[in-house]
Amino acid sequence: MPPADRRTFIKTAAGALVAVPLIPELGWARPYRAPARISVGVIGVGRQGRAILGELQKIEGVTVAAICDTDASRLSAGQRRTAGGETFAEYKQLLEKKKDAAAIFIATPTHLHRQIALDCIQAGRHVFCEGPLASTVDDCKAIAAAARGASTVFQTGLYARSNPVYQLARSFYKTDAVRTLVSMRAEDNRKNSWRTPTSSDEQDRALNWHLNPEISLGLPGEMGTHQFDVFHFFLGRYPTAVRGSGAIRVHNDGRKIADTIQIDLAFDGAVGVGGPGSGGAHLQYAATLCSSFEGRHEVFHGEAASIKLAWTHGWMFKEADAPTQGWEVWANRQQFHNDEGITLIADATKLHAQGKLKEGVGLPNSPMSYAIEDFFKSVLEKKAVVCTADEGVRASAVGIAASRAVTTGETVALDPELFKA
Repeated sequence: MPPADRRTFIKTAAGALVAVPLIPELGWARPYRAPARISVGVIGVGRQGRAILGELQKIEGVTVAAICDTDASRLSAGQRRTAGGETFAEYKQLLEKKKDAAAIFIATPTHLHRQIALDCIQAGRHVFCEGPLASTVDDCKAIAAAARGASTVFQTGLYARSNPVYQLARSFYKTDAVRTLVSMRAEDNRKNSWRTPTSSDEQDRALNWHLNPEISLGLPGEMGTHQFDVFHFFLGRYPTAVRGSGAIRVHNDGRKIADTIQIDLAFDGAVGVGGPGSGGAHLQYAATLCSSFEGRHEVFHGEAASIKLAWTHGWMFKEADAPTQGWEVWANRQQFHNDEGITLIADATKLHAQGKLKEGVGLPNSPMSYAIEDFFKSVLEKKAVVCTADEGVRASAVGIAASRAVTTGETVALDPELFKA
């Protein structure tokens, strides 16, 4: 679809609210090939680390030279994905012995990120550090300061900024498509105890760190940080205050971390393209480990249209009284209760002729894969970092504040100095 057409809407029937799924250009469907060979290491091969290993194995030109984990069973499981990569129980040994690993992926528990990141930067390695950046603001700042002073690349693993669907949706948001921003909401609903079966108290403390309130940011920080950053990415603004509550609704297994939370984040003076919101917009966020209904998504409610994003898909809902700006000839139609959704697809004419129109809907790869691709483009092609350590500080600071708000029941103010460029 030509760039100009990406800013158009589907013409609505009188009184109808039409959902327009957002489909980016077909370039995102092609597998990434590294322009030069590169060896990498992965520190932390739990669930997230193994997912990273899975994505790295798909990239031609990338070799996983080494992996590291303190848990022997996880290290063994990770090794099966490396096709001969060396294993280490201590990350400093990896840095010392595998100097050919030019880039390091950090996927350890959040509270361990600081020292590992600092040592990787000091060792002259490129770093991809999973979000949240760290579990305290001071640790986040220390990582960012080191990254700013390094000649190597540092990317924070907040995936929305690399997601082609989100990038396309943001281009709509930046036009007159949404107009005045009315409100925002996001949810992360999953049926998962967050508990890993273990055979000893020591292993339980190491593997179930998510459930330890002394080191874990809980649902607000560990999960919410990623979704809060979606709104930072679109608005170019950050919350000024956060309040929240949480409870253990289902998982009464001795944990102290809430399995269900509700959060309100105030964006003072938040604006849409068409003008200021009345008194500033709010983001209502909810997450639970007790129900998977509606999954994970973010919504921007606007005067002229609303945008719903669900990580591999996105839709625009145009209000019936909004001006018509044009419409795409080739379209899939989807039903959303009483509203008809129309899919805008890149290269729709060609796909239609091939009988493959529906193949253009949704991302063919995981959101993680696009973030990893962007990292290698920065390392190997000198392209700008998509999500810097400084942006990681900002998103993580909001997640940390949200965690505190849920834990204490207090309204937590956010220091504007944290968000200055």
